Amino acid sequence: MSLDKYMKIRINSLPPHKCIPFDLFVMIGGRIIHYLRSGDKLSALKIDHFEKKAPEQFYILAAERANYQKFVRDGLLSNELDTKQKATILRESTMVLVEELFERPDIETALRDARGVVEDFVAFMDSDAAAMVNLIGLSSHDFYTYNHSLDVSIYSLGLGQIVGFRGHDLKELGLGGLFHDIGKRYIPLEIICKNGPLSDDEWLMMQKHPQFGLQILSEHRSTENIIACAFEHHESLQGNGYPQKLTAEEIHPMARVVSVADTYDALTTKRSYNDPMRPTDAIELMAGKLNGRYDPEVMRALQAIFQKLKTAA
Repeated sequence: MSLDKYMKIRINSLPPHKCIPFDLFVMIGGRIIHYLRSGDKLSALKIDHFEKKAPEQFYILAAERANYQKFVRDGLLSNELDTKQKATILRESTMVLVEELFERPDIETALRDARGVVEDFVAFMDSDAAAMVNLIGLSSHDFYTYNHSLDVSIYSLGLGQIVGFRGHDLKELGLGGLFHDIGKRYIPLEIICKNGPLSDDEWLMMQKHPQFGLQILSEHRSTENIIACAFEHHESLQGNGYPQKLTAEEIHPMARVVSVADTYDALTTKRSYNDPMRPTDAIELMAGKLNGRYDPEVMRALQAIFQKLKTAA
């Protein structure tokens, strides 16, 4: 069955007890079934029941994409929702876009829509002092390419804000974090999804994803900042990173931020073959044993964010 006329959405991007201005569909037995008519509401109980049964099988008509995006943005401007609810809606609605970045043959639409999404993140962070902490607190702690890319974007925005990125540059940094692993589109799925450590040959292939990211983003006329985040986020200030073995000032300032966000998220998320580290242990490792690989100013920003998370908790 073709799903070309439908767009997958995540149920937690829809607040309960609000009129939904588009039809909702579910997939049952490989068939798309009409679930809720435009103008009806979802109860909290219905959302909870649905999420437990089929959290990934909720659809709208693809033609309603703009309507769905407007509905999400209107929710972010509403005074009826608290900061955590807004953070959840923003994160969950963005996950669909991130999946499209890695799954759709044509990524032009997803790349274009991503700018609006990052603008929403920045506007949310500007409007509410607790927004960034709430967004970071929603980290999935599962290391899948989609979740990881979104978390790295959010961490990068938080870190970038602390070290002084503003306006257009902050948005570029957020996009750089979102697209930093876009080159993994060209890595075989059996390597991406492998349950266990990679072999030497698999690791050599995985290390090509920065070059693939450079290729993809250059083909789609991305900016130098975003391309640098994808191409240089595995470089090290000590010169022992890859793929170019750049040192210190040779590494783009935005790539330095994404590098810290990428490593921290990788260390603190669960893999099939490795348990996650506690945030304090991850930061201690990066600032201790791995000291010298990362920009010291960005590391101080990471420690500041963790202090905010502890205070909020």
